[in-house]
Amino acid sequence: MTIRWSLLTWRRDGRSLRRALPTMTVLAALLTTCAGVAGGAAGAVERDVLGSGGLTQIELSAFEGTADTRPLTTSALGDAGEIPGVRRVVPDYEAGLYAEGEGTYDLTGRTLTPADDFPVVGGRLPAELGRNDVVLPAAAQGADLTPLLGRTVSFGHTKATGADSGTVEDIRLRVVALYDPAWQADGPGAAYLSEETAATLAAARAGRDVETFRTEEGARSAVVVVGHQRQVGPVTEALQEAGFSASPVSDRVRNLPGLFGAADLATRAGVVVLALVAVGLGAARASDSARARLGQFAVLRILGSGRPELRRILLGEAALSGGVAGAVGVLVGTGTSLALAGPLSDLLGLRIGLADALPGAGWAAAALLLPVLGLAAGTLLGSREVLRRDPYLTARAHA
Repeated sequence: MTIRWSLLTWRRDGRSLRRALPTMTVLAALLTTCAGVAGGAAGAVERDVLGSGGLTQIELSAFEGTADTRPLTTSALGDAGEIPGVRRVVPDYEAGLYAEGEGTYDLTGRTLTPADDFPVVGGRLPAELGRNDVVLPAAAQGADLTPLLGRTVSFGHTKATGADSGTVEDIRLRVVALYDPAWQADGPGAAYLSEETAATLAAARAGRDVETFRTEEGARSAVVVVGHQRQVGPVTEALQEAGFSASPVSDRVRNLPGLFGAADLATRAGVVVLALVAVGLGAARASDSARARLGQFAVLRILGSGRPELRRILLGEAALSGGVAGAVGVLVGTGTSLALAGPLSDLLGLRIGLADALPGAGWAAAALLLPVLGLAAGTLLGSREVLRRDPYLTARAHA
């Protein structure tokens, strides 16, 4: 009977706790949205960067603009490889490739390093590229490169013959895979090669033989792979002490955050805010509602209803308000988070799928339950003083 009465008063009486519904809905929606945004971005980072080995990788750079930065020459990279804990050092050489006979595109040749984990849309990425293999974007500069998949194609590259002169040479490479051109961690139009091939092309562009180029000029950057995550800190420190510009890949990723880091913080703060607001609003609304219906409650008291029963009516209204607010808020917040998946992918440069943008079960449960529990707790606090009043005196005052 109490439940039916709560439902009746909640629906028909404008003075019921239904007035708390809009505020609770907005807060639940904000909490759900932040949870989806933070979870989606963090999941993309975990899958695309940290999950691919980012937790055990250190990036070396030769372009810090100071004379103190150690160039990534053959001897320097050898020294880096001798540091305890280092399993592998992969230098990244940059060169240029352009269309030879088919198309009008220009590509930047790069070494495929362990840090590269791009979205493959055609073919298969081998564990290690062969000397004559290349991975291309599916499209570059308006040219559709998908017909090249699986074919051995001639590319042009520059071989310097003097300070301001050079000739064009051909190189034949087999296109083993294509990646989504929207993935541009190394800029648009990057072609990924084996270390040996990339170094050969970079040396030709500089007018040097490969060994001399490696020894005197070196790579533009390199990726150092260590055996375990716990070794990243000590190895990074040792590399920096040896004169290298070194930084963990995971640090670079965790500093992406502006947006998803703020969203994660907002989510955690949102739980506290939602709970406090629900309790405070429940107390205020329950007190106001009970005062506004003093005459009604007094009549019910005179007819035999006790204070516990009246309190259960108010708790029923609080549960209905909190439940509806939580459910609508979760639906709205989830929809908003899903809608933001695409823009966030573009902003962060990471793939955030619709499944990634769904708020976790724990956050969804918090958004559903906190309005109910908070309003109920507030109702118990806010209605105590009002329900203590003598019903006969109250009824006479409202006669």
